[in-house]
Amino acid sequence: MKLSIIALLVVVCTATFAEPIEKRKYKATILKEPQINIDGKIDEPAWKLAQWENDFIQHEPVEGNPPTQQTEFAILYDEANLYVAIKALDKGKDISMRMSRRDDLEGDLVGIYFDTYNDQRTSFNFIVSAAGVKSDALSSNDGDNEDFSWDAIWWVKTSLDKNGWVAEMRIPLTQLRFENGDSQLWGFQVLRYIFRKEELSVWQPMKRENPGFVSQFGQLNGISGIKPQNTLALTPYVVARTDRFEKETDNPFLKSGKKNDLNAGFDAKIGLTNYLTLDLTVNPDFGQVEADPSEVNLTTYETFFPEKRPFFVEGKNILTYKLMFGDGDLAYDGLFYSRRIGRRPHYYPDLEDGEYTDIPEATRILGAAKITGKTKTGWSIGVLESVTAKENAKIRGNHINRKETVEPFTNYFVARVQKDFNKGNTYLGGMVTSVNRNIKDSHLDFLHKNAYSGGIDFVHKWADKKWEFDASAYFSHVTGSTEAITNTQESFLRIFQRPDASYLTLDTTRTSLSGQGGKLLIGKLKGNLKFMGAIAWKSPGLELNDVGYMQSADDIFQVIWVGYRFYKPFWVFREANLNFNQWLSWDFGGNLEVAGGNINWYGQFKNYWRLFGGFNVNGTQLLNSALRGGPALKIPGYKNIFLGMSTNQQKKIMFDISTAQYFSNEKGFRRIKNFEVGVGYRPMKTLNINISPEISTTKNDLQYVTQKDYNEGKKYIFAHIDRKTLNMSIRLDYNITPDLSVQFWGQPFIASGKYSEFKYITNSKAPDLTDRYNLFSPNQVSYNPDDEEYRIDDNLDGNTDYSFGKPDFNFKEFLSNMVVRWEYKPGSTLYLVWSQNRNSSVSDGSFDFNRDIDRLFKEKAYNIFLIKLSYRLGR
Repeated sequence: MKLSIIALLVVVCTATFAEPIEKRKYKATILKEPQINIDGKIDEPAWKLAQWENDFIQHEPVEGNPPTQQTEFAILYDEANLYVAIKALDKGKDISMRMSRRDDLEGDLVGIYFDTYNDQRTSFNFIVSAAGVKSDALSSNDGDNEDFSWDAIWWVKTSLDKNGWVAEMRIPLTQLRFENGDSQLWGFQVLRYIFRKEELSVWQPMKRENPGFVSQFGQLNGISGIKPQNTLALTPYVVARTDRFEKETDNPFLKSGKKNDLNAGFDAKIGLTNYLTLDLTVNPDFGQVEADPSEVNLTTYETFFPEKRPFFVEGKNILTYKLMFGDGDLAYDGLFYSRRIGRRPHYYPDLEDGEYTDIPEATRILGAAKITGKTKTGWSIGVLESVTAKENAKIRGNHINRKETVEPFTNYFVARVQKDFNKGNTYLGGMVTSVNRNIKDSHLDFLHKNAYSGGIDFVHKWADKKWEFDASAYFSHVTGSTEAITNTQESFLRIFQRPDASYLTLDTTRTSLSGQGGKLLIGKLKGNLKFMGAIAWKSPGLELNDVGYMQSADDIFQVIWVGYRFYKPFWVFREANLNFNQWLSWDFGGNLEVAGGNINWYGQFKNYWRLFGGFNVNGTQLLNSALRGGPALKIPGYKNIFLGMSTNQQKKIMFDISTAQYFSNEKGFRRIKNFEVGVGYRPMKTLNINISPEISTTKNDLQYVTQKDYNEGKKYIFAHIDRKTLNMSIRLDYNITPDLSVQFWGQPFIASGKYSEFKYITNSKAPDLTDRYNLFSPNQVSYNPDDEEYRIDDNLDGNTDYSFGKPDFNFKEFLSNMVVRWEYKPGSTLYLVWSQNRNSSVSDGSFDFNRDIDRLFKEKAYNIFLIKLSYRLGR
C-alpha cells in the first residue's frame, strides 16, 4: 500500500557494477564553534565553512542520468558528534511530506550511510523523510540484511525553504562503532528519493547489475582526534494493565469480570568495547506488540509467525542461520527462532467436571542478555542468553485449590560468529544453540530435557562478486525420557513408525536422537542474467524446534533458478524481472516426493502501476505425513496460476488486487480459489487508511479426519471438505507528529469447513486415485445429533465398530489493537494500548457472511487496557 524504507533498500541492494567505478572521496570539517542547534535551518556560520558536495547521479529509473533535482550535503564533526546537513533542491509544491511512524517512511527521503568498520559489508544508516520522520538501520552482509529494529539515539529536524527542503542531523558518536586511531577512513554514501517520480539518486555512483550495496560506497575522510564512546543506557519501565471480560459466575477465575496487574522491569544497553554491545532486559513486557493474525490450520505443518518483540527483533540478523535458500516459505527454516522463547506453555492440565483453570498466556521471561557487534579484525559476534520461569496453572472447583506445572524452568543459549576474509568476499561462520529444561514433574516428561544444535557455513564470492559459492552443515541432538524421544520419532516432521519406510526404525527405548543437514549452492549473481543451482538436505533424525524452526525433516531438496533483470526503462516498463524455477524433492529412502517448476514475472509500468504473475506445475506428490503415522499417500499433482496488480501509490487512493487459482491434475480432486483486494486512502498527510479483504475457497476430496483402531489395524478416515475463509485487515495510521502516533489494526476472521463423502484409505499408493480409498456406504455411517458423533458399522453387523466426532467447523474471531505511542524524548516512550478479542466456534460447516458477522459481534469481548511508560537514562 505504500513505499516503505525496506522496499527502497531492497531496490538499492540489487545494485552492481558491470565495470569498476572510481570511488569518490569526501572530507569532513571539524567544528570549532559551539554546538550546532538542530532546528533544520542550517544558519550557523560553521555550515558556510564546511565542504559542500553535490553532483548526485540518478540510480533509478535511468541509471547514470542526471537527477531531475540536485542534492547537496555537508558534514561537520566534533569530539562527541557528527553533524549532517542535506539540501534537497526542489519546488515546494512538489515535495511529498507524508507523516508516518518511525522506520515506516513515506514521501520524499534523504539518507546517509556510514561503513565505520570500512569492511565493505556493514553500515549504520540514518534516513529522514521531508516530514521529519526518522528511520535508522544496521546493514550487514553487504546490505543483504537490514535491521530496522535498531533505534539509535540521534536528532534530526527538517524544514522547507525557497529552494526545496532541508534536513539537519546530529549523530552522537556513541551510536557508531569505529577503531580508535588518529584518523578515520570510512565507507560512505548519501541517497535521495523523490517520491512523486520514484527516483533514487546517489552521491557515489552505483550500478544495479552487481550484488552488493555497502561495497559500492564512496569514502569519508578528514575525521581525526575522535575516540570511540561506548553506549551506556538504562531504561526502566512500568506497566499498568486491566482486563475486562464477561462474568462467569461458576468460574472462580472469571467471576469478577476483571483482572488488574502492575508490573515493572528495565532494559539496558552497555558498550563493552568499541565494537561489542550488551543488551539486557529484566522482566520484559511486550503488551504493545500487535497480535498474530487468526488462522485455522488443517495441515501437519506449523505456521511461521514473525517476531515482533523489540528485544528479540533488534540484532536478529547477526543471530540468523538459514537452513535453506531464496525467499518465501523456504527462508523461514533456521537454527534460531526467537518465538520459542516466552511461548505459550506446552502443557494443558486434565480437568474433571466442575474444575476450572487459569493458565498464563505466555511463559514469563525472567531475563535475557544479548551481546552483538563486529570487531576490527572482521569477527561478527552474537550471543543470546535467556531464562524463562516455571509456570503453573491454577485449578479450582469441586472444593479443590491446587497448582499444576505447565512449563518447566528453562534456559536458552544461542551463539553466532562469522569471520570476514578477502575484503568481505569470503566469510566463515558457525552457530551453536542449547535449550535446557529443569523437568521435575512426570507429566512434563514428553518435553526434551536438553536440546542442542550447531552448524558451520562458508561463503565465497569471486570475479568481482560475479560468482558465489555457499555451503553449510549443521546438526541436532536432543535428550529426554523415552516418552519424549518416542514422541520426537513419531512426530509429523519425521514419522519413524511409517510401515512403508524400511529405512526408518522406531526405537521406543531411546533417550536421545541426533540428526544432520546441510546445503550446497553455486550461482552467478552479476549482470542482467543471473542463475543459481542448489541442493539441501535434512536427515530424518534432525530436530530443531526447541529453539529453531523447521517444517519437516527427512528431505532432500534440489532447485535451479534462472532470472533476467531489465534494469533500464524500455517500451512501457520502468523495470521488469523474469524468473524460472525447477525443483525436485526426495525423502531419505530415495522416494520422489514432488517434481515441479515455476515461471513468474514482475514489472512496473511507466505510469507507476505494477503487475506480477506466475504459473506453477507440480507432478504427482508423495506425502509422508498425510496419514499422520500411516504409509505415505500419493495424491495428484496440480497447476496454479497467480496474478496481481497495484496502482500508483503516489495518489491519495490506491488499489491492489491479486488472485491465485489451483487446478488438480485429476479432475475434481482439488480446487482452490483465492482473491485479495487492497484499498489505501490517504485523505491528508497525517492519516493513512488501508483495508484488505481476502476470501478463499477450497474443495478437496482427501482431507484427513481421524484414524481408528479396527481389526488389529488402522482405519485412516478421510472426507471431502468444502472450506471457506474470509478475513479482512483494517489498518488506520494517524501520525500527528514524527514522535506521536495513533495506530489501529483490526481483523474480522471467519472460517468454515463442511465434511462429506467419508472414506477410508485402502492402498495409499495405488496407480489410480479411486483405488487408494473406499467410500463408506450409507448403511455403514450414521450420525447422532445429540452427541454430534458419526458412528461406523464397518462390518454391517448392526453394531458400532468405532465412532468419531463431527469434524465440521465454523470459527469466528475478531482481533484488534489500538496503540497511542509518544516518544516524548529520544529513547523514552509512553504507550496507551487497547486490545480486544472476541471469538466463537460451533460444529456447523456452513458459511453465511451476514449471519456470521452478526453472531461474531454479539459475542462478549475480552478487552485489555494497558499503560506503559519507559524513561531512558544514559548517553
